[in-house]
Amino acid sequence: MPHEDAIAAAHAVLDRFMAAFNAQDIAAWEDTFNFPSVRLASNALTIIEPGYHQPAMFSRGALSEWDHSAWERREVIHAGPDKVHFDTRFTRYRKDGSVIAGFDSIYVVTCESGHWGVKARSSYAP
Repeated sequence: MPHEDAIAAAHAVLDRFMAAFNAQDIAAWEDTFNFPSVRLASNALTIIEPGYHQPAMFSRGALSEWDHSAWERREVIHAGPDKVHFDTRFTRYRKDGSVIAGFDSIYVVTCESGHWGVKARSSYAP
């Protein structure tokens, strides 16, 4: 498959992205981004810069019942040497393992100055 190395690097970023998010480790999570990063969700476009994410985000709003998330699907749509597009689905879970909801999304992972990170994502998650 063309661009196997790029695809492997981008998959590794998404693995780290989810692990850091679930650990609520903001520093590690932000290391999985290429800034500025764009999020399109809830009918709003957000430009994310370093320091945007705060610990309180894990206990309010859509994440108030949340305990962890998991990828259900991560399929490559397009790949090049420095950018990979993914069709994804992730599910949010409560502490007891019950499902809060699942969301389809598109993730764009780029390599900038040798660093692979999430550059853009569009989802139906609140």
